[in-house]
Amino acid sequence: MAADLREQISSGELGGGQALPSESKMMSAYGYSRETIRAGVRMLIDEGLVVTGQGSGKYVREDYPPVIWNWSTLESRSRHANAVEGKTSGDQWATAVTEDGKSPRQDISVSIVEAPEHVHEALELADGALAVCRQRVRYIDNRPYALADSYFPQELVNGTPLMEPRDVSAPGGVLASVGLIQSRYRDEIAVRMPTRKEAELLALPAATPIAEHTRTGYDADGKPLRCMVTILPGDRHKILYEVDSD
Repeated sequence: MAADLREQISSGELGGGQALPSESKMMSAYGYSRETIRAGVRMLIDEGLVVTGQGSGKYVREDYPPVIWNWSTLESRSRHANAVEGKTSGDQWATAVTEDGKSPRQDISVSIVEAPEHVHEALELADGALAVCRQRVRYIDNRPYALADSYFPQELVNGTPLMEPRDVSAPGGVLASVGLIQSRYRDEIAVRMPTRKEAELLALPAATPIAEHTRTGYDADGKPLRCMVTILPGDRHKILYEVDSD
């Protein structure tokens, strides 16, 4: 039964968002007991092919249009230079989404926190030092697509627009506008299963891995200025890098 439904989903006979037949109909069609039918459906849920809707309904998992992120250029200075009112849709992420013909939206909160251990190390914070965290849930066409938390040493950004819980942008970037210029970045990418909170915020079906992209920005003297941790569900993102052979 699971193999047959899996083939129907793969072929498109059962499309994304379409309800599976009722348990009674599948019992009649396949000649199995209710317990066996439920076990087969659970297999498809565990594989991420089927999701549970309101009530007892089961539905084919919907496909998200993939977003391609060129992390080689997303935070380039040339793109930052265009971040002026009237020429962008907010920060660079929102601008990139708009350029792709989609509608961006972000839920933003700002707080002063003890940074997670790997962020604390990346920012080279002293023991007990706090960080400013800009937490964002990023939506494309009103569907949750990513989480992006940017951490800054508190003493660097107190009193700057980065403390405001809204989209902020400035020519050259907000950090650069207050004299903090990121000259280079260091990226780390880890692939893992989401935490419960991440799965809830992103409305992730079962069996959906995520990529955790951590980018730390440094000034010309090698001092870390910002650490951004982006959570990218594997069913809706592609990450692109362009690397010179030199």
